Amino acid sequence: MRKADLVTAISEKTGVQKVDVLVTLEAFFKEVKNSLSEGENVYIRGFGSFIIKKRAQKVGRHIKKNEAIVIPAHYIPSFKPAKTFVDQVKENVPVEEEVGA
Repeated sequence: MRKADLVTAISEKTGVQKVDVLVTLEAFFKEVKNSLSEGENVYIRGFGSFIIKKRAQKVGRHIKKNEAIVIPAHYIPSFKPAKTFVDQVKENVPVEEEVGA
């Protein structure tokens, strides 16, 4: 599902015009980005948390030059789904059997 599909689905279920749904979604995304960039996590009960994770400094490798490079410590955004969200997905999405394992 893409953003356009999401906007259409919300518009059809709520009766709100697509342009208003799009503006609301964009405002939501912007606020999440702003909060995370300021170091503040976003918690949405029953859905999940947008959090900041710290990645430690590590040594990587530049493949073409075959030389070691230092990747400095940095923060990345992450999403942690709520338990109810995870349980709902587990209940509703079928697990495909592996063939020839």
